[in-house]
Amino acid sequence: MQKDFSSARRKFVQHSLVVSAGLAISPSILAHPKRPQDLEKITILHTNDTHSNIDSFPLNHPKFPNQGGVARRMTLVNDIRAQEENVLLLDAGDIFQGTPYFNKFNGTLEMKLMSQLKYDAATMGNHDFDAGLEGFHNALAFANFPFLCANYDFKDTILKDKTKPFHIFQKGNRRVGVFGLGIQLEGLVSKSYYGDTIYNDPIAIANEIAPRLRYDEKCDLVICLSHLGHFSRTTTITDPVLAKSSSDIDLIIGGHTHTFMDKPEIHENALGQKVLINQVGWGGLRLGRVDFLFDDSGKAKTNDWKVLPIH
Repeated sequence: MQKDFSSARRKFVQHSLVVSAGLAISPSILAHPKRPQDLEKITILHTNDTHSNIDSFPLNHPKFPNQGGVARRMTLVNDIRAQEENVLLLDAGDIFQGTPYFNKFNGTLEMKLMSQLKYDAATMGNHDFDAGLEGFHNALAFANFPFLCANYDFKDTILKDKTKPFHIFQKGNRRVGVFGLGIQLEGLVSKSYYGDTIYNDPIAIANEIAPRLRYDEKCDLVICLSHLGHFSRTTTITDPVLAKSSSDIDLIIGGHTHTFMDKPEIHENALGQKVLINQVGWGGLRLGRVDFLFDDSGKAKTNDWKVLPIH
């Protein structure tokens, strides 16, 4: 009986040591969350106001000598795509107007090149109406990506059903909802260029679409492509106003005001949540990059950003 008792006691002690060791290790494991390289990443690349700048700026340009150019942008974008698994390339409008390429080809060359760069989506800026609705319609045939225009109603124009308010992208395990907002055209663009296009209040539209993307469509990330501008020129509705007056937008990619931002601005939305705003000037001189990291709960826990010069 003594022998049996001693054997049982040894087994009990051994088991207790194993359990104790496990209990000692577990808090240590819980104290160390996943490292950033272990979290799922979505990389957002973006441009705005490229204005038909296909070539690099000339060597004698007073501000931007030998900078920019679509070929260099393509090299940079492809390098990032080779390094990152989940990448979206987006544009916030004013693709047209600014060089003789637009006067010669009426926007078709810009669309062909953006398709070669494999843009995922874009919105319309006021200068994208400079060939008129018919001109944009003709150029759109060469775009292999959607134009997102949530607050422009084209139902009585040639662009009916040619744009969409938003698009949802599946990147890894994450759903990314992207929608577009355009500036008031009256007083900024000739009526003959935009015809019967109906402009709807962008903040009201944002407050319809962003919650829909977040809750109905179950998007982990909501992005607005905005051509409202970073500061007021012709309207009181700007990107900061949009950020503060809306909810459920994570990132506003801006355009129109040609604002060179070294890093995104951070604002609080109507619910006190963080919204990033970024814009990268004009002319295709910079490429914006914002990285979002997601934990197992699907929340964007951290982010990083870069403004990448193209030279």
